[in-house]
Amino acid sequence: MKQKILEAIQKYEKIIIHRHVRPDPDAYGSQGGLAEILRASYPEKTIYTVGQEERTLNFLRRLDHIPDNAYEGALVIVCDTANKERICDSRYTLGELLVKIDHHPNEDPYGDLIWVDTTASSVSEMIYEFYLFGKEQGLKISDEAARLLYAGIVGDTGRFLYPSTTEKTFMYAGDLIHFNFSRTELYDKMYELPPNLVKLNGYVLQNFEVLPGGAAFMIMNQELLQTFSVVPSEASLLVSNLGDVAGIKAWAYFIEEDDQIRVRLRSKGPIINKIAQKYKGGGHPLAAGASIYSWDEVEQVMQDLVTACNHY
Repeated sequence: MKQKILEAIQKYEKIIIHRHVRPDPDAYGSQGGLAEILRASYPEKTIYTVGQEERTLNFLRRLDHIPDNAYEGALVIVCDTANKERICDSRYTLGELLVKIDHHPNEDPYGDLIWVDTTASSVSEMIYEFYLFGKEQGLKISDEAARLLYAGIVGDTGRFLYPSTTEKTFMYAGDLIHFNFSRTELYDKMYELPPNLVKLNGYVLQNFEVLPGGAAFMIMNQELLQTFSVVPSEASLLVSNLGDVAGIKAWAYFIEEDDQIRVRLRSKGPIINKIAQKYKGGGHPLAAGASIYSWDEVEQVMQDLVTACNHY
């Protein structure tokens, strides 16, 4: 499949790269890292990265704004997006050929060419693997591509702490740190938090609730977010923090947005992506997300989470 994708890239003169809504560092890292590899390898080609920007990740990359007709005769590649509903910018269907590159379970096998590797720590890891596969066929990598891919790997492995981190992950990260970018600067921008978000985190650590079986949750409604002057995307940066609490097996953050309540699920062992799928979401076995549209649904989600913890 990597060969087929490389041949498609070589064939098309215009390539447009998408990723998922509400992006994280791996979404930006894989999308931008692939774009920078292609720009270094094929300077004559037109490469775009599109989607709604996430302000907290502007330090990684700024995205392109293109008209609909830019998709005519284009190759479209979607990175790090398990299902069609989560692709940012619905125009991904307007291209001539569609490629899916992902590391989530392939529940929605969209696209003409599909490369899914659920053993990969991140799609950024996959993109670096793609470069290694294709470097004898003309692929080149730049310092900027390396910076983005390293950020994506670090983000999706929780700084190499998550079980998805493998020997290959460390090997690729070891390769990438030899390129010319500042890891210190990158870490600072990825993990420094503004004072209001630190204060919200303190509130979370004092007010989260634990149910029988080791299931925990935190509710963040609009009133709470406004009290700390935090937007939902910033609140989502705190979702992994309950993993440090002894006795908690899995947990959920319920973060209110304008039109829905985002359910952020994390786990130390119980399988949670099946729960997310019940609520039109998805993700990895230990990190997933979904949406609900009423606070009345919180109780049912937590019952499902308690059941998963009890069965673990």
